[in-house]
Amino acid sequence: MRPPPTEDLTPWFLTLDDLGGSLDWAEFFDNSQPVELDIGCGRGLFLVNSALAHPETNYCGIEIDYREGRRTARRLKKRAMANARVLGGDANLALEKLIAPNSVSAVHVYFPDPWWKRKHRRRRIFTDVFLDLVTNVLVEGGELHSWSDVGEYFQTIRSLVDHHGAFQELALPDLTVPQHDMDYLTSYERKGRRKGSDIHRGRWRFAPG
Repeated sequence: MRPPPTEDLTPWFLTLDDLGGSLDWAEFFDNSQPVELDIGCGRGLFLVNSALAHPETNYCGIEIDYREGRRTARRLKKRAMANARVLGGDANLALEKLIAPNSVSAVHVYFPDPWWKRKHRRRRIFTDVFLDLVTNVLVEGGELHSWSDVGEYFQTIRSLVDHHGAFQELALPDLTVPQHDMDYLTSYERKGRRKGSDIHRGRWRFAPG
C-alpha cells in the first residue's frame, strides 16, 4: 500500500535545493517589501506573530529541521499569509550561496541551540564566519537581534558581535508581562520565563566603517 502523499506546502515551505542557485526576494514573495530573516524559526511563534503584526514586511524563516519547518508552514498556509515563508536547510549555506548581498533589513536568531557538550560547541550558529555572512546580506543600518536563556552562550554571542566591529549595540525596552499563552517572542521564551530563567537579549545595528 502506498503511503499517503505529502501535503503540498508550496510556497510556504521550500528547501534550499528547490531554489536552485539563487534567491530573488521580489520573486519569492511576489512583492518588493523589506525582508527580515528568522534563523532557526522552529515552531514559528515569532515568524507568525511578526508577519501578522507587520504586513508591510516580509519574513523568511530558515529551519534545518524540516519537520519543524513544515509544521510552521502549515500555520502560514492555514492563514494564507502572503508575507511569511519558511526555507528548509542550513542557514549558513543560505546566507553564503543564495541570499543576495545587502538585501535583508534584519536578522533574528532567538534561543539558538547552545550545544551543551564542549565537544559539540563548534556546531553553535554564532561564529566569526556566521557574522561575516550576516553582514554581507544586511543592508547598512540593518539590525541583528538575538535572545538566549543560556547566560554563558549569550556572553559568547555578545563578545563575538563586539569583536566583529561592524555592529553598534542598541538599547532594548523592558520585557513586558505576557497577556496570554501566545504573547511571547518564541516558545522557548515562554518555557524559560515560566521556569524563572533569565532572558538575555541583544540588538545591534550594522554600521560598517
